[in-house]
Amino acid sequence: MRQPGTAYSIDEIQNLRLKGAIYIRMSTELQVESPENQERQLRAYAYNYNIEIVQKYADLGASGMTAERREQFQALLEDVEFGRNNYSIVLYLDDSRWGRFIDSREAEYYRMKLERKGVLCQACDKPLTMTNTIADRIMTILKDESASDYCRQLSQKVFIGQCNLILKGYRQGGPAGFGLRRMLVDEHGKPKQELSRGQRKSLQTERVVLVPGPESEREKICWIYDQFISGMRESEIADMLNEDGFKTDFGRPWTRGTVLEVLTNEKYIGNNLFNRRSGKLKSKQKANPEGEWVRKKRAFEPIVDLDLFYTVQNIIRERHRKISDAELLDRLKSLQRQSGRLSAMIIDESENLPPSSLYRNRFGGLLRAYRLIGYIPERDYKYVEINQRLRVLHSDVLSKTISDIQQLCGRVISIDPGTRLIELNYNLFISIVISRCFVSSYGIRRWKIRFDTCLHPDITVAVRMDAQNECIHDYYILPVLEFGSNELRLQDDNVGFLDGFRTDSLERLLKMGVNVDIDEAV
Repeated sequence: MRQPGTAYSIDEIQNLRLKGAIYIRMSTELQVESPENQERQLRAYAYNYNIEIVQKYADLGASGMTAERREQFQALLEDVEFGRNNYSIVLYLDDSRWGRFIDSREAEYYRMKLERKGVLCQACDKPLTMTNTIADRIMTILKDESASDYCRQLSQKVFIGQCNLILKGYRQGGPAGFGLRRMLVDEHGKPKQELSRGQRKSLQTERVVLVPGPESEREKICWIYDQFISGMRESEIADMLNEDGFKTDFGRPWTRGTVLEVLTNEKYIGNNLFNRRSGKLKSKQKANPEGEWVRKKRAFEPIVDLDLFYTVQNIIRERHRKISDAELLDRLKSLQRQSGRLSAMIIDESENLPPSSLYRNRFGGLLRAYRLIGYIPERDYKYVEINQRLRVLHSDVLSKTISDIQQLCGRVISIDPGTRLIELNYNLFISIVISRCFVSSYGIRRWKIRFDTCLHPDITVAVRMDAQNECIHDYYILPVLEFGSNELRLQDDNVGFLDGFRTDSLERLLKMGVNVDIDEAV
């Protein structure tokens, strides 16, 4: 009888006649030989162990930092999850092909999902033994962490390299813009050719700079600045450009926004700007403060005179001068009479009003500004008030949970001020999310739970509200190893194992914060 954890020999594995799948991934579409090379090595590995390959999954040109945009990886997970697989092992070239996840724990999480369904995950840079010893797990964890660290270091190196190139006057991606063209130059700065839309450099030593476009476009840009300074609005300028048959650099009609882009972008005075917005390591894009921008002045030949450009900027800034609350409401009321209704988009498109964000900040939300002028939206915005109440409730639940844990275990529980995660026993991180109740026209109650996946909690406590969204209905204590998606949808009765995580109180969670002597534990 085979002892648990005993490694199989090659002959024993060959006699099992396993059926397997292969997973192939390459990061960029430029790696044209990578898929063939990977498949060749994977099939040779499978042949050595007498494994019949019955399925192939391949993500081509897909980053390994996340799983969301890897369609074939998701198909692999779903096939195994719903029993559509006829294989018992998945082969991939090495752990970096499985994924270079920012949080290295994600790699192990997806492997565990498959292995719990009886599908073994095997990297082909190590022998197949059909076992999973402590030494194997430690080596895999180290490789996952190494792949994650590689992504972080590479991101930092790429960013520093991009900043250096910006300061040398080279363009880093993006369209040239109306009146400008992209010019390819060699390592000595000598022009090689003008790049059309969609073309890019092919040699590592080549660079791209911006150069002035046709004279007709340059003259039209100066005309736009002159018309704006004379008092013409952006929409009026756009109408005149369209009447004259001019198109944007994308061949589209002019709009207020495209005219404003020409009036405010510093590339028209020859400045090279970078890092105005960023989303490193697949995080959500965010606007950066001006102190973090990377700027190279006079990197390109300017089209617009410096004084002319800053005269326009002063006019635009004057629009956002301090306006009294009464004047803001009067303008909003006037817009409502003209358009018949109000929305954030209608406010933002109006040239006589400041942006909708100013109304939100000044009056505590658009709905309150609407009420102050007597406007009632056609759509029912009651859910906004419910969400505001739930945000207050979130703080109350968080404070009460911490208080109960501290009273039960007799010690102070720390909470991260930035993420609002609760920390138990110094290594268990808990996120508390509030889930409002939606009642359908048939009287069915539903809840949607959104996980704070970017915060990487170990446990998510989902607080479900009652039908009126006024009181707590119950709780779901959800460990990350079981729930790795961004959201979860629940009803009163849920199929499968979901209701096994339901509880009427947080007693189970509180017990996790109690320190137990080691003698009692054993």
